[in-house]
Amino acid sequence: MREDQNRRITHIGPGTPAGRLLRQYWQPVALVDEFDPLLDPRMVERPIKPVRLLGQDLVLFKDHAGRIALLDRDCPHRGADLAFARYESDGIRCPFHGWKFDATGQCLETPAEPEGSSFCHRIKQRSYPVAVRSGIIFAWLGPEDQTPPPFPQFDCFLASGSHTFAFKGWLECNWLQALEVGIDPAHASYLHRYFQDASIADSYGRQFRGASSGTDWPMTKILREFGRPEILVEPAAHGLQLTALRHLSDAQVHVRVTHQVFPQAFVIPLSEEITITQWHVPVDDHHSYWYAIFTGFGAALDKNEMRRQRLALYTLPDYKPRVGRHNDWGFNAQEQREHTFTGMGQDINVHDQWAVESPGAIQDRTREHLASSDKGIMAFRRMLLAAIDAVEKDQPVPLLPRSSEQAKELMGPETIDTIVDEASWQTAWKSRVEQLRNNAPWRCGAETNASGVESSRL
Repeated sequence: MREDQNRRITHIGPGTPAGRLLRQYWQPVALVDEFDPLLDPRMVERPIKPVRLLGQDLVLFKDHAGRIALLDRDCPHRGADLAFARYESDGIRCPFHGWKFDATGQCLETPAEPEGSSFCHRIKQRSYPVAVRSGIIFAWLGPEDQTPPPFPQFDCFLASGSHTFAFKGWLECNWLQALEVGIDPAHASYLHRYFQDASIADSYGRQFRGASSGTDWPMTKILREFGRPEILVEPAAHGLQLTALRHLSDAQVHVRVTHQVFPQAFVIPLSEEITITQWHVPVDDHHSYWYAIFTGFGAALDKNEMRRQRLALYTLPDYKPRVGRHNDWGFNAQEQREHTFTGMGQDINVHDQWAVESPGAIQDRTREHLASSDKGIMAFRRMLLAAIDAVEKDQPVPLLPRSSEQAKELMGPETIDTIVDEASWQTAWKSRVEQLRNNAPWRCGAETNASGVESSRL
């Protein structure tokens, strides 16, 4: 890849080619949990958060009516930082001259102006559409004269609150290299290799620690012993479908089906009954957050346990990891010899963090040598470059639903890892995942659970 191409797909600030593309799509901006006083006591008195998204500085707040608002962070008077605004029941007030703004960005008061002045009616701060979905606050940073697209009818958005859990984590790197680890089926056999198989009974909420669907084969054993998957990449209405086949014998094959959801997400199985839909969201060119929705298809999720597991690695209130470049990602040479392939602990989030942070804030793709196992990454980059070109030419944005009818066609995506007969694998995995989805407790009301894009209340 040429250096100019690398810049083209990684730089996301206002006006950049990739930035213009990503602003056409809904972007996670915060967790609903970030306004929970039990997790962040500051929210009791002052539910205001400074946020940075796609290289823009913004302020996110919740008024007393429960409305979520996202505004530009510089006060339109003299540019002071509204992250330090005074919180009031119906809006926020700039400490510099007392200008007050409501959730729509409308200026309500300019108290230093003469008595009876109507000047405030002519002032409106840029506000951005927000929507709450499955524990995540999404924002749309597209042009003011355009309407946000409808949300697709993915399982993670249709499932009831009892069957979804959202979390996030900070990464010291560009969004694209963070995303690409999730569309690389081969890496799991190495980066996430464990030399011993732990008890499947203790695998709840942990990636690759349970059994493959419908079997008692530990995923750790499959990944460790079958390190040359056959990788199939197919275009899909939402992006790409990636299938990794690990041929266990002449009669049996392990099938792992995952998805790239254009432009910034992937969908993968966590366990037999839980999937992960994960976005990689640019903070700026050099930093990003991953946001994940865990969706359950069986029993209600144990959110407290899943949160406890992840807070062992991440700190509140900013969801920064406890390990990183500053402490060599927890690397231990003895562990690398005896227990894990990386020597970086048992949590795969740390393994992925090292893989995407160690190349630097923006990976130099001019120096890489892609191989046959990287075919998903190559296909995605071609899609990304083509989409950026389309936006620059004012052509329709690819893979973006423009109507509720189009959004309804974006379903699932269906993901699984399972062991099936070699001869019938193409239909067998689909039958298993269809049975799982049809039996989900929330599926009977899926259509009524799908809500519109205007929701912005907690």
